[in-house]
Amino acid sequence: MSDNNKSKINIGLFGAAPDTSNMGVSALFASTVEGITERLPNARFSVFDNELGKRSKTHQFSDGNYFDVEHIGIRAGHRYYLPENIVTVSVASRLGAFGAMMNSVVRDIDGFDVVLDISGGDSFSDIYGVKRFMSVVRPKLISLKRNVPLILLPQTYGPYFDSKLNRIAIEAVKGADMAWARDPHSFVILKDMLGDDYDATRHRSGVDFAFALGIRSAVDLIDDPLRQAILEKKPEKPVVGLNVSGLIYNDPNAAVSQYGFKADYNDIIHAFCDWLLAETDANLVLIPHVMSDRQYTESDFAACEKVAMRVEEKHKDRVFVSPDTLDQNQVKWLISKMDWFCGTRMHSTIAALSRGVPTSAIAYSDKTKGVFETCGQGDEVFDPRTLDTQAVIEGLKDSYLRRGDLLASLEKSLPEVKQRVDDQLSIISNCILDIVANKNN
Repeated sequence: MSDNNKSKINIGLFGAAPDTSNMGVSALFASTVEGITERLPNARFSVFDNELGKRSKTHQFSDGNYFDVEHIGIRAGHRYYLPENIVTVSVASRLGAFGAMMNSVVRDIDGFDVVLDISGGDSFSDIYGVKRFMSVVRPKLISLKRNVPLILLPQTYGPYFDSKLNRIAIEAVKGADMAWARDPHSFVILKDMLGDDYDATRHRSGVDFAFALGIRSAVDLIDDPLRQAILEKKPEKPVVGLNVSGLIYNDPNAAVSQYGFKADYNDIIHAFCDWLLAETDANLVLIPHVMSDRQYTESDFAACEKVAMRVEEKHKDRVFVSPDTLDQNQVKWLISKMDWFCGTRMHSTIAALSRGVPTSAIAYSDKTKGVFETCGQGDEVFDPRTLDTQAVIEGLKDSYLRRGDLLASLEKSLPEVKQRVDDQLSIISNCILDIVANKNN
């Protein structure tokens, strides 16, 4: 990167905080920074996270690739005296030059050539409540208030059940210089939000940025038995990966009350694992994708440990839990070593699909179906909201047994998906260059 500050492209990144313990959000952060910087070597990224103040950190993503990224804190809450408080930043953003004088975060935003916003991939909706919606939409509105060009990276849009919040979302979308949806269903919603303002050159249908995430070996960070199982795997002894969602497994009542499950998620996980270990010679790797501390409900690691503990003693030497210390690129490396994979966290399945691993999903959101359909794998999504317990179990068994056919199918569809990823990164990078060129003219 050039030392000439005038040649640098200063980019702010919202909605991809790398300190959430959710490897899906971290994957969006890493793939955005690495993918854009590969095409714009003079890009200088500042990512907004949940800490305080401003810090500089060096990140390693794919093997051998290091990136210096500035971190800027911005957070919700009632401590309005903090310059990082998002309400305080929002108020200051409306005060012109005085707002920049009184708030350091506003000054940082004013210094960007462009702001990229990815909304955690799927958080630009009001289904998670008003507070969550406002925390997601405010960075977009702040950028627009400060007249900083805004690009909405591939994400889902909606649903918006509250008419007032829907109007706010439409304001943010219409103000963006470019907006991408990450699946065809969201693209329909995006076009509807835009109405007569829809412009095919600026408003696009794409794929999730995590498809672009690279891998980095974690071979030295996993236990010897798991390392041996991976390195010495044979066709007659496949290695199966299973991501268990702590959000559902650790609080099964919420699966019914919040998500409307018809099937019993815990019974599905238990029955499939029991069948796999009793009826096949496969090794089973339980892979967390949200690395929260064990005490938190959403911890995949805690859920994976519980599943491993209930396995019969005679099968325990074939069951492994991957560590919760791996980062997003390392987890993807591990998932890439599987012969078949099933995930509940959507980005865990993207890690598998993008590496050509035969994959199924226990999914309770339409977003997962859309992702699988982009790879021609829509039939491998099993929804516990519409299917009963036994139907999901049988679907997973069948998917595992058809893994050879799924592999062949993925080998045909993946080149097109990868080309779409490459094309959208190039289009977005060229848009950034055009924005900078127009600013300097």
